[in-house]
Amino acid sequence: MSHVTTALSDYPKSPVTLETEYDPALSRWLWLVKWLLAIPHYIALVLLWIAFLVVTVIAFFAILITGGYPRALFDFNVGVMRWTWRVAYYGYGSLGTDRYPPFTLADVPDYPAHLDVVRAEQLSRGLVLVKWWLLVLPQLFVAAIFAGGFRFAGGLAGLLALYAGVSLLFTGRYPRGMYDLNIGLHRWVVRVMAYAALLTDDYPPYRLDQGPSEP
Repeated sequence: MSHVTTALSDYPKSPVTLETEYDPALSRWLWLVKWLLAIPHYIALVLLWIAFLVVTVIAFFAILITGGYPRALFDFNVGVMRWTWRVAYYGYGSLGTDRYPPFTLADVPDYPAHLDVVRAEQLSRGLVLVKWWLLVLPQLFVAAIFAGGFRFAGGLAGLLALYAGVSLLFTGRYPRGMYDLNIGLHRWVVRVMAYAALLTDDYPPYRLDQGPSEP
């Protein structure tokens, strides 16, 4: 075990972090109506993701010309990803919390789901031409299988969340192993999303880091 721990510690830290807090006391039935409660968020996210795509196109040209991702654009796109992750964590991406997600792009320290991306001062002008459609292509297939793409509410992760909901309904508990795997799948997809959205030049590792905390 010590050999494995040492080997994992040798991996470079990802600039994309996703962390959560496991809640052993979730409601048995609330997950059945979260689709309704989250409708205001879904409406907001449709508009935010349209803006996300526009901002990404602008950032593409900014990186190509200047070699940097403008800070305001970077913060906005990370904020959209953060908001999306909180809603998915509350809803049918994970069912990991019963706390209603806040309506904000900013990180909320006391909310049990967090996402962040470290901004690089300089990004490759060459990579920006190919990483979002060519280099990331194998990872997009993985993301589609793991979480239904970038929706955070489908694929294997969505299936695990459904099983977790059934478990909550009948036993009142969210199996910890199922939870850890679900978060690991989302962590992988978030890294792919950040790379595809030009937020980082660090290629997503083919590594399933399970559990609430980053390795």
